[in-house]
Amino acid sequence: MSITPFQALACPLDGKPLSWSDSVWRCSDGHSFDIAKQGYVNLLPVQQKRSHDPGDSKAMVAARQRFLGAGHYQAIAEAVSHAVLGHAEVQKAASQPFSCLDAGCGEGYYLRQLADAATNTHPLSLMGLDISKWAVLAAAKQDNKQAPLSSWVVGSNAHLPVQTETLDCVLCMFGFPVLSEFARVLRTGGVLLQVEAGPNHLRELREVIYPTLKPERSTEIEVLEGFTHHSSERVSYSLALNGSDEIADLLAMTPHLYRASAEGRARAAALEMLSVTVDVRLVIYTKV
Repeated sequence: MSITPFQALACPLDGKPLSWSDSVWRCSDGHSFDIAKQGYVNLLPVQQKRSHDPGDSKAMVAARQRFLGAGHYQAIAEAVSHAVLGHAEVQKAASQPFSCLDAGCGEGYYLRQLADAATNTHPLSLMGLDISKWAVLAAAKQDNKQAPLSSWVVGSNAHLPVQTETLDCVLCMFGFPVLSEFARVLRTGGVLLQVEAGPNHLRELREVIYPTLKPERSTEIEVLEGFTHHSSERVSYSLALNGSDEIADLLAMTPHLYRASAEGRARAAALEMLSVTVDVRLVIYTKV
């Protein structure tokens, strides 16, 4: 299986194509971006930052790395890989690799799982992007420097540093979709795969940390401008967490860490065991 880092990057300052030379990405206007020794590039200019250190903190990234590394979301990763590789198979006759961006890649778990699952399929070109420098650093550190699986980029979904209509697939895993940007970078016929929390996702944890639960959102498939609905799949199972550390890691990698009150977080911290429901929906859209 051939897997190569994604190359069609764009300058975050003027949108012009970037070319790589001597560990530097440059555009024709002379803007340059160094590749860090860990193997990633920062394409998030200061004017696109909403804070000094946006995105997940170093502690949140470490918690997610431990939790996902334990295999708790392996079933989700397998469903995502199966879906992506199915679309890559359809493109076998194409001359270029099947290009896939994980928009909000975190520490790179899902792209690594995808690369591991890709054995006899069409060649893949992979890119992981996250607004958190700590997440991208963690992803790059786990890559093979001699044969890197992906291009790892610090950047924003609101201003993707990707050339227009160069991607076959965009993943948005529990993330913050920016549909106009996803539509811009996808080729016609390209796919957007969103993974979103279902109505029962982590219900037991939420019942511990919140006084009452909010009404569940509608489960109807959204109509997205510029896309048509292709297919949907639900992944649901029970997960047993043993020990306060695993429970703390799960809480730390979700938005609930900041939404819960101090009392709610304390109730979660007092737990030694917790059985939670994993309930997610994979929705695939096709760009028209």
